[in-house]
Amino acid sequence: MLALHYYEAAGRNAYLAGFHAAQALISERTGRSVKTHRGVSAELQRLIKDDPRADLDIRAFLGRTYNLKAIADYETGPGSDVSPDMAADAVAASKLFVAVMTELVGRP
Repeated sequence: MLALHYYEAAGRNAYLAGFHAAQALISERTGRSVKTHRGVSAELQRLIKDDPRADLDIRAFLGRTYNLKAIADYETGPGSDVSPDMAADAVAASKLFVAVMTELVGRP
């Protein structure tokens, strides 16, 4: 998506990759299915609050990238674009976030 200049889609999908990885961790740890952004964010924060593998960037990922999803899905007009740098940063952060979630699922 980045190579094809679909920056809004890249930003949205970076968020969704992290969101689904967080849902997987929540499901593995609690046996529950949480579906909303607010619910996933809150439960994730509760689960990782004392885990040193989840640094501040990991803890902030969902909130930060949700803004890109909101822009892609709902915003129009001036200032409603996802820049190439924003999209590239979100994709890189998503890869790290998913890797950490995968590690946390594998080793509680």
